[in-house]
Amino acid sequence: MKALAAALFGRRTRRRWIHLILGGALSMPYVFVGSVIVGPLLGENRFFGSLTSQLASFAVGLPLAAITALFPLTRPMSVAAVRALCDVPDDSLAEGPARTRAERGRTVAWFTLHLGLGGIISGMSLALPPFACFLIALPFVPSLRDPGTGAPEVFGEPWMLALAPFLGLAALTALAACVAVAGGLLARRVPGLLGPTPADRLAAAEQRAADLAVRNRLARELHDSVGHALSAVTLQASAARRVLDHDPEFVREALAAIEDTTRRTVGELDAVLGVLREADDARSTAPAPTLAADLEGLLRRTRAGGLRVDATVGVDPAALPALVSREAYRIVQEALSNALRHGDEGTSLTLRIAEDGADLTVTAENPLPRHSPGATSRPGGGHGLRGIADRARLLGGTAVAGAADGTWRLDVRLPLKGQP
Repeated sequence: MKALAAALFGRRTRRRWIHLILGGALSMPYVFVGSVIVGPLLGENRFFGSLTSQLASFAVGLPLAAITALFPLTRPMSVAAVRALCDVPDDSLAEGPARTRAERGRTVAWFTLHLGLGGIISGMSLALPPFACFLIALPFVPSLRDPGTGAPEVFGEPWMLALAPFLGLAALTALAACVAVAGGLLARRVPGLLGPTPADRLAAAEQRAADLAVRNRLARELHDSVGHALSAVTLQASAARRVLDHDPEFVREALAAIEDTTRRTVGELDAVLGVLREADDARSTAPAPTLAADLEGLLRRTRAGGLRVDATVGVDPAALPALVSREAYRIVQEALSNALRHGDEGTSLTLRIAEDGADLTVTAENPLPRHSPGATSRPGGGHGLRGIADRARLLGGTAVAGAADGTWRLDVRLPLKGQP
């Protein structure tokens, strides 16, 4: 019983009732025009004369409403009203005006259905409550059943007086039921008539995928640039602290490396945040680092942090495609960062960059930490390796990383031509 009362008189039904009455109000101008057409045909010179004239005017007005529903703003206005009053999920509503013939046809169908049901419910809302109140008050107000007022004689019958309040309550309940049914019918028709088409859903999915790709790219850039810088600065500061009293020259070099690392990282961070802000001002962004321009500096700063790097570059970085040079730099940077973060103090790394046929190969090897011999993965890792794999895959290449014989090895192949 409580569920039934909520369905008939709850907040959702009341809001949908307002939506239906709004449809009835919108139908009134069309009904007025219909009465101008129907009145002379039925020999009536008054607006809304007989019940037959009213129904005929309503029937003529609905096709006129359907024609005006072709106006471009009809769908946005209908969607706004549905979103505010009909309690339907937002993803079941399309945005913007109807563009195709099919969308305009569905908008016309919705507008006509809304005004049709709204006109019927509005008429019932005007007629039934006063009549129900009359029936409820009939046994208690004798003047209501006085034949001199033109009241039917049946209103004076005892059985009528006994049943009248119940009939009045039944009329109000019937009105609430009609509102609930009509409002539910409109809500069920929303996805089919005002909802996005498959093409709209596909476009929205593609936009979400594009946004996700941008966020993933920004996350990779931040992880590689800032993560590497923090690892290098931490190790450089730690090494400088240990030899502060007896090797001031090393401390001076470490501080210079820290200064250089942080300055470059601030520039890279500004570039990434510029993309995030969609900044148009070129002064707010910095060019992305590449092998050709930045590899030597990267190796120098990494060595200053205590990592011994044996680098062999068998290709001219300046001759590489810009995209390959940029992504290869980030891959090398992540390989160095992994060795700094997870390797033992004073560990070494062997780096080889070469051209193998139509591919650029990047190979990095370093000993596994002594505290985890034979480990198959390094603690705390995963994000950087996943970023390397993503960068290689986006260029049509491959990335393989793993431990074997006490050595951690990373092999990356990047196509030099035909990158996606």
